[in-house]
Amino acid sequence: MSEFVKKIREVLSPAFRSGVTSPEGQTAYDTAEIPLADVWELYKRDTACGSSVDLLAASVKKRFYTTCATEDKYSNAKKAKDAVDDFNKVVNLDRLLWQMSKRLVACGNDFWAKLSPEQVFRLPLNAVEKIEVAIVEAESARIPFEVTGYKLRASYGGGVLEPEKVIHWKLDDDDSPFGFGVGLLQRLLHTLTIKGTEKRPAYAAMKAKIEAIMPGIFEKYAGPDVLANVPGATDETIKKFEKAIKERKKEGTWLFYNGKDKNGGPNVSINPVQIDPRARFDGYIEHMVNQFYLGCETPLPRLFSTPGFTEASSKAALELQDMLIDPVQLDIKRRVEMVLFDPVVVRAGFDAVKAAVRLNWGNPKTPELKASDLLAAATATPPLIRPEEFRKNAIKILGWELWDENPQQPGQSSSGG
Repeated sequence: MSEFVKKIREVLSPAFRSGVTSPEGQTAYDTAEIPLADVWELYKRDTACGSSVDLLAASVKKRFYTTCATEDKYSNAKKAKDAVDDFNKVVNLDRLLWQMSKRLVACGNDFWAKLSPEQVFRLPLNAVEKIEVAIVEAESARIPFEVTGYKLRASYGGGVLEPEKVIHWKLDDDDSPFGFGVGLLQRLLHTLTIKGTEKRPAYAAMKAKIEAIMPGIFEKYAGPDVLANVPGATDETIKKFEKAIKERKKEGTWLFYNGKDKNGGPNVSINPVQIDPRARFDGYIEHMVNQFYLGCETPLPRLFSTPGFTEASSKAALELQDMLIDPVQLDIKRRVEMVLFDPVVVRAGFDAVKAAVRLNWGNPKTPELKASDLLAAATATPPLIRPEEFRKNAIKILGWELWDENPQQPGQSSSGG
């Protein structure tokens, strides 16, 4: 234990008072600034957000396999690994990690309930309402120290789960190291105010508003409103025209009025209401969309939507993306080993430290078979493989063409006696 932690523990009282929200109390609450369920809605309803989150999640959660210490270091290592593999199969850890990675990337949080080393399941995203954090109070300092409970929403019972019963996956927020994390999509949902300046709307809201306006713009161009001057018509006639037009579909509305020219005579005219083509906002829209895509932190939207976004550009962007993903993968690996694998090994009656069961991303590497190794195995005394095994491996792996129906064992003389 570090000296800092020892000093912190020295000033801790014997017990924490759960649920105290007063600044004078020893427990504080952390709540999500934006409800996680609302953040998840953006993933489900915005194509760019959904695609970006899926891509990043697939990069974070790759296929995995487990390894353990060698038997010469710990005789029960293989049995410990088998216990972990059985656990992974029972809880379907591969699927749990895939689901978790999507919510972790999108919302910055995912919660699992851990009732025992063998019972692990995901909680609904909005189940946890508040996170209780113990506060160290020493002289004039109030320092967040550790999580003491996870308070559920009333719809889930309203109780408080002990930290040992919850696995909280999160992307850390530096301002709240023991509270809720912040994911990819929160930035797109936050507004911005700096030193009292006018609030900037959320990028997700701006993009949605532009997309909502776009169909109306096409409708205006497809059927512009028309101003019709009908000289001599009575007000009653004009109202009949208006009623008939209002009951039609909205594209290309006609407006009637009773007007006269400057000399008082009839002046029939039909005047479509044109949209000023000088009102161009391309630069503003491009800036806003660029900021939105930057928030998605993946080249996927640009790769499919931007001319000139070359393969070299996408590769460079993916390399930068890997720099963001690597630490997340490392954190998931360490937590899976510590919180999931080690308790299973201990429960099975083995030493978790000596067994060293590890999670590894990717596919297990198959050792390369060399011709010299195959020949050595066949000519050893006694031989390690039979002649037919040698032939099958030589044909399949080394690509040798062998056709003798009565092969001799390597090293055996062809002469009799």
